[in-house]
Amino acid sequence: MNISRRHLMILLPAAAVAWKHVLAGTPEDSPNYQMSEHWWGMLIDIPKCIGCGNCVRACQTENDVPDGFFRTWVERYHRSDWHLENPEVISPDGGKEGFPVVKAGEEGMFFFVPKMCNHCADSPCTQVCPVGATFISPDGVVLIDQKYCLGCAYCVQACPYGCRYVHPTKKVADKCTLCYHRITKGLTTACCEACPTGARQLADLKNPNDPIHEFLKTHTVQVLKPQMATGAKAFYNGLDGSVR
Repeated sequence: MNISRRHLMILLPAAAVAWKHVLAGTPEDSPNYQMSEHWWGMLIDIPKCIGCGNCVRACQTENDVPDGFFRTWVERYHRSDWHLENPEVISPDGGKEGFPVVKAGEEGMFFFVPKMCNHCADSPCTQVCPVGATFISPDGVVLIDQKYCLGCAYCVQACPYGCRYVHPTKKVADKCTLCYHRITKGLTTACCEACPTGARQLADLKNPNDPIHEFLKTHTVQVLKPQMATGAKAFYNGLDGSVR
């Protein structure tokens, strides 16, 4: 797209205003981003995941996640005929550096399952926070205001997906923010950007032109632990029934 000098001079002030809000830590207040026009989620395509760990490393780098803690991680499932309901699940260091090579002749099915905050529409974590530090933004992202967080860990215990932890130095709750600082600027998340196979796709459920709508029409997707009725917005394609 070619931009003339005149158009550039018109755009620069708007960009400066938006950048001011980004630096202030309130990108959602930017006049170029309307929260009411978005409802964010994530599509995870299980057959495409190769367990490379790129997403975990990208998340750690982007969000300064401390070692030994994870905003997103990858699990490898080994389901055999003898253990249909209780598969072997491993996630060495969150799958950050990949997984051990499967031994020759080892029977059963192996597959990878990326996990993260499900950004639930009816999230248990927001319901138990005694000070309202964890909340759902108008565009559907579950966030934590760490200025108000007491570090009581009620939300960590309430999350049925194990997606929260108490930061070892800040002593406040921490989790995936869906790279809110990026998506409010028109970017995708760090994990989606780093995935070499497109196994992760950021989805805007309010955007009628988002590819998620066509995908949902042509595929059968599931959410983790549907019996919890949390309104999870991390949608999985090809999710095996043994995944927990």
